[in-house]
Amino acid sequence: MKTPRDILFARHQTAAPELDAVRRSVVIELNNKGAKAQSGSENFASSCLCCLDQIWLELVWPCRRIWTGLAAIWILIFIVNFSQRDSSQVHLAKSSSPAAMTMTLRDQQKLLNELLADRSFAADAERPRIYLPKPRTETLELLTV
Repeated sequence: MKTPRDILFARHQTAAPELDAVRRSVVIELNNKGAKAQSGSENFASSCLCCLDQIWLELVWPCRRIWTGLAAIWILIFIVNFSQRDSSQVHLAKSSSPAAMTMTLRDQQKLLNELLADRSFAADAERPRIYLPKPRTETLELLTV
C-alpha cells in the first residue's frame, strides 16, 4: 500500500526537470556580472536603507501610538507658541534706528554698572579695625562624685 507521500511524489516527479530549469535560470540571473559588480556606494546605500528599515521596525512601529501622541503634543506646542508671539516687538525692532539702539545699549550698560558697583564701603569711611582677641580666664569646676 502506498502512502500519500509516495502518491504525491510520483505525481509531481514529472515537474522536477522543469523546476530545475527555472532554478538554473534564476541562479544564472543572480550570478550575472552586473549584479556582482555593484559599486561601494550602492552597497553603502543598501546597508543604510536596511538599517533604517530595522530601526523603523524595532523602535518606531511597536510604539506608533506613543510617537503619534508626542508628535501631536509638539505640534500643539508650536501652534500655541506661534499664536502668543507679540508682533509689536517685531515691528519695533525693525523700525528702530542704529543710533537709538546704541543709546539704549549705553543706558543699559550704565544701569548694569550702577547695579554691580561695590557699595560695601563708603569712599570716605575709615577702614575697619582689626579685632585682636584678648586672653580669657577659664575656670575649671571639679565635679564631685
